[in-house]
Parts: sequence; structure tokens; C-alpha cells
Amino acid sequence: MSKPMLLEEFTRLPPALTVDCVDGLAGAIDAVAAHAAPSHRFLRYGWFAAALRAYGGHARTITVAREGEPVAALPIIASGPAWARLVSVPGCYWPFRSFPIREDAGVEAVEALLPRLAREARALRVGPVYDGDPGLELLKEAARAKGWAVLDRFVADSFALDIAAARSEGPWPRNSTLKKNRFHEKHLGSHGELDWRFVHGADWTDAAFDALAGIEEKSWIAARTDGSDAKFTARGHGGFWRAAAEDPVIAGMMWAALLRIDGAPAAFSFDLNAGALKYAVANSYDPRFAKHSPGKLLYYRNLVRGLEDGIASVDWGAGDSGYKQVIGAAKGPAIRDWLFIRPGIDALAGKLLRTAWKSSGRAETGSAAAEAHRVVDAQGSDGDGEQREGSGD
Repeated sequence: MSKPMLLEEFTRLPPALTVDCVDGLAGAIDAVAAHAAPSHRFLRYGWFAAALRAYGGHARTITVAREGEPVAALPIIASGPAWARLVSVPGCYWPFRSFPIREDAGVEAVEALLPRLAREARALRVGPVYDGDPGLELLKEAARAKGWAVLDRFVADSFALDIAAARSEGPWPRNSTLKKNRFHEKHLGSHGELDWRFVHGADWTDAAFDALAGIEEKSWIAARTDGSDAKFTARGHGGFWRAAAEDPVIAGMMWAALLRIDGAPAAFSFDLNAGALKYAVANSYDPRFAKHSPGKLLYYRNLVRGLEDGIASVDWGAGDSGYKQVIGAAKGPAIRDWLFIRPGIDALAGKLLRTAWKSSGRAETGSAAAEAHRVVDAQGSDGDGEQREGSGD
């Protein structure tokens, strides 16, 4: 009589991975995004569809499934001259450009994706994106192991506010800050009746977007620039955000604090709430009221409301106009632009372009984290395994 085998004695085969590439945006994008890190669950079908509608391009999507369940989705569009066969991840500059990948996906999922990507393009651009981005980190590891050239250029430092840490040290906001805010609110009220409210979810109507756009049209962006960087105007990126709000899940993440004075829109702060993380995308105000700091008053109200909704940290993206550090933000992960160039002669050519690509970015500010990144990148770049301010270019 044979002895029965225990379960642990059976040889375990690795999960079967299948790769597919479809014309257009794959429906599997939402299935992957739903199981991505909470900070990345806005990277849905509707997000990429909004980018295509607003900025143009024809997408293809490479998907990886594990035992029939999608674990990674990489939307790509052609970029640059046709002969270069360069593709990029579509999306909006704010808060970053990346692609969804399940939290439990391993590097093997991205390794399976690379051969199909190499058939579709010579090189892939990902970014601007944060250091530590889940999809980016797996892509870097897989690409270096498979002989792809990996190039990066520095875009900017990010700034982040750890509200949970600030509250552990005492009341936040501080009583002195609240006192100053009450003083400014009192004088701001001399201009008319103050109406503070929030917009999110089903509240995203054409009228709501028009209110934000109207404030931007009166702000310094319209006065000092060509207006193309505005988030909600027709000349700026308004088409993207209106299209993104058509996805009810994304609309539920989109959050704006709005101040009206005597019924007229006067200031706003616009964010994307992703789990316990708030991405601060834009804020603006009518300069007529600048003396009384309407933007700061509104954002403190916004942060207090965020605490009630479980927000523990705020990502303010690139740049620091002063108010971020005053509120308590500190330098966060660097934001970079990446090129992944397929193995062979293309990768060899890519190595020759490394310096030119890096110098096309900005000079990186010195920090321990930045120095560590450069050391790791240098160590992995020469061996056999080659490794919410600014334009969207």
C-alpha cells in the first residue's frame, strides 16, 4: 500500500504568466488598478482615456496575467518621430505619470512583459515619476537583469507633509496658526460674505469646473504666463480633469476646497485623495484678496477636513513657493524621467546618450538620498545587466 504524499512534498510550479498586447486601452487596466498600492489606484482606464482625449495619441496596452488574473497593465503611445519607435506612458503630469501594477506582483511579471515591449518599440519613456514608484522599481530591476539600457534625468524634488508625525508632537494646526487665520478671515470678510465649501464625487459638474477656471483666469498664471500651465482652463489642462471626472471612482478621489466671496469664486485648492495620501495638485486665488492670504486660509481648512477623512500625509509635488515649508512640508522623493532602451544595438546606442539625456534635465540638489541613488545607478549601469509644477514635456 502506497504512503500518501503530504501537500508540501508536491513540486510547486511557478504561476503561469501570459502576456497580451491589444490595440487601444485594455479593460484589464481597472482590474489591476483596483489591487495596486492605494497611492496608485487613480491610474484607471478613465485616467488614461482622459489623457488621450486631452493630449492626443493612440494607445496600445500590454497586459500581464497570472493564472488568468491581470497583475500589470502598461498603456503606451507613440512619442517623437516615427523612425525612433519611442513610446511613452500617457497620462497627466500631476501628480505623476506611471502605470498600474498589483501590490502582490513580483519582478517576474515585468520580466515577462519586456519581450513584448521590445517588439512594440525601441525604447519606453516613463515619467516624470517619483523615486520608489512600485511599477518603476520593478521595471528597473527587470530591465537591468535583461540587458536593457536604463537612463534617468532629474526633474525636481518633491515636498511632503507628514500630518500624522506633526500631530504626534502636539496639536496641529497650532493654536497660534489658528489665531492668525481667524484674524485674516475677519478682515477677508470685509469684502463680503464668505462661503467655504468642498467639491468631490458627483459634485463635479461643468459649473464646478467653471468656478475653478474662473479663479485661474484672474490669478498670476494668467497675468504672468501664457496660461498653458493652468489646470482647469480650456487653454490649460481643463479638458483632462473634466474627462477624468467622468469615471465615478476617479471623481470620488478628486477633491476641491472652494471659497466664494459674495457668491463669486475667489480661491480654491484642488487635490487627489488616494487612501490616506492627499496629492496637492493646484491652488489659486483672485489677487484682489491676496493681502488676507485666502489661499493659506483655504488650505488649512482643507487639511483639517482631510484629517476627518483619514488623510495622514500630503504630497505637494515639485517646487516650493515658500508656503509648503511654512506649513511643515519637507523634501520628499526625487522626481525623474526615465528611458528604457531594448537590448542589443539600441541599448549600446542608449549608453552613448546617457550623459546627454541626464544633462537635458535639471541639476540635482545634493542630499543623502540623491547620493545613494547615484551610487546604486552607477553600480548597475555598466555591467551585463544594464540597468505638481512644470510642463508635461
